[in-house]
Amino acid sequence: MSPKRTVQLRANGTEYAAKAETRTTLADFLRRQCGLTGTHLGCEHGVCGTCTVLVDGAAVRSCLILAVQADGCEVSTIEGLVDTTDPGNPVLGPVQQAFADAMSFQCGFCTPGIIMSTVAWLADRPVGAGEPTDGEIRELLAGTLCRCTGYTSIVEGVRLAAQRSSSGGP
Repeated sequence: MSPKRTVQLRANGTEYAAKAETRTTLADFLRRQCGLTGTHLGCEHGVCGTCTVLVDGAAVRSCLILAVQADGCEVSTIEGLVDTTDPGNPVLGPVQQAFADAMSFQCGFCTPGIIMSTVAWLADRPVGAGEPTDGEIRELLAGTLCRCTGYTSIVEGVRLAAQRSSSGGP
């Protein structure tokens, strides 16, 4: 058994502190200790990208980082993108809404990782960068494996999110 250490982090604006074995991945910590099950685990080797979350604003594969490495960090997961100000009427985040509008999903297993990667990618795009090319979008998507679609609808979702973010729209 691996030694345990208290891990404290802020996920989606909420403080979490829990003991975890030092070998516990951030993905497992988020799912088990924080109850944030929107972060999916696919390959557990960093290849598929389904476990992508943001740590201090950077997209990371949460299956490849240990929870103790995220101690003291700000973590954003798919759950944090939804506006729950009015609990009876949750509102999807802009990227989630663009994906829903473009029907950019099929089974949805890879969707949280793709959306979190897209959020980070859009945040890093220079203001006035213009509409992304198919090549730029496909390069972004190369980091996540989707076994259900041909990526066409996902490309459209990313494009719509980029258009809306550059125009200041929803």
